[in-house]
Amino acid sequence: MSRESPTTNAERLRIPRTIWALGFVSLFMDLSSELVHSLLPVFLVTTLGASALTVGVIEGVAESTAMLVKIFSGAISDFIGRRKGLLLLGYGLAALSKPLFPLAHSVEVVFTARFLDRIGKGIRGAPRDALVADVSPPEIRGACFGLRQSMDTVGAVLGPALAILLMLWLADIQLVLWFAVIPAIVAVALIVAGVKEPTHASSEHTFRSPIHWRVLHDFSAGYWWVVIVGGVFTLARFSEAFLVLRAQEIGLSVTWIPLVMVVMSVFYTFSAYPAGWLSDRMSRTKLLCVGMGLLVLADLVLAQSSTVITMMLGVALWGLHMGFSQGILASLVADTAPGKLKGTAFGIFNLVSGVCMLIASVLAGGLWQSFGSGSTFLVGAVIAATALLLLLLKKQ
Repeated sequence: MSRESPTTNAERLRIPRTIWALGFVSLFMDLSSELVHSLLPVFLVTTLGASALTVGVIEGVAESTAMLVKIFSGAISDFIGRRKGLLLLGYGLAALSKPLFPLAHSVEVVFTARFLDRIGKGIRGAPRDALVADVSPPEIRGACFGLRQSMDTVGAVLGPALAILLMLWLADIQLVLWFAVIPAIVAVALIVAGVKEPTHASSEHTFRSPIHWRVLHDFSAGYWWVVIVGGVFTLARFSEAFLVLRAQEIGLSVTWIPLVMVVMSVFYTFSAYPAGWLSDRMSRTKLLCVGMGLLVLADLVLAQSSTVITMMLGVALWGLHMGFSQGILASLVADTAPGKLKGTAFGIFNLVSGVCMLIASVLAGGLWQSFGSGSTFLVGAVIAATALLLLLLKKQ
């Protein structure tokens, strides 16, 4: 037995192949999604005549729907003991929604496409995070979440970059949007071929209603603290569509507007894995404080920016805050959740975050339309500072 221990430990501390497969799935789907999202706000405002408030409502409903659906998909994946089928359904629905964007000739069609796309995200989100938690050795859990998040954001870099190249070539937003269909199909194929569930995943559960409110008593006070802090934090994190609209307001041309998402995603990509790696070696709470502080700075810079350079600095800080918060929050949920209810735990966390995201994006659009873009980012800074204060008080 002693001779097998080093090998066993080495294997335990190696990032599992399923994490890498999920990372590539996220990469290709995010490439597809961000190609669309980097152009969609401008398409809505300039081509379809939507207001900032309308953009806020569409983004708020879409993103919050994704988070709300996660409570059911996560709980279902716990009770049936399987994750992959829900991943395939979620990513498949997102892929099927992609052709609707270039076909859209009204705000209503765009809303329908975003709604379907985000339902797909909601179906896959909690089971995917729970699967990462299932297959990750506890000693490197932060690194596993960070790696998947980093690969996701590689796609978020490539998507807008491809959008810029295609706009330079074709100069037609609707034609460019058709190219999002291809990587979405690749993502679905990778799930079929590369994602495997852990051998201990069991199908012993008889299917029953996935939501049993009595299971809430099984969650610790530490878990509920993560949910509360994450909810307040999400109130400050309105949709990145407003970063795109800020770039348009400052004067960036339609062709180069996707550069906003490229810059944000580059800084997100290069900070997510190091932040996850660090969170396995020091307090995750301290690193989350850094993430919240970066969001405050990002909002303040974006509120005051009057040039493309200062605006891009704010966007870079926004990307860094994502790297120092999203994977770490997921790790904190995994750390504090009961072993057999990880999918439910991510679902509840995303239920609260979804409600907060809807409020945040509608509030951001309303403030933008009524008082100007600066007010949107200043209020975001105040809310982010409140979340940071809650975190610091808890540490004491």
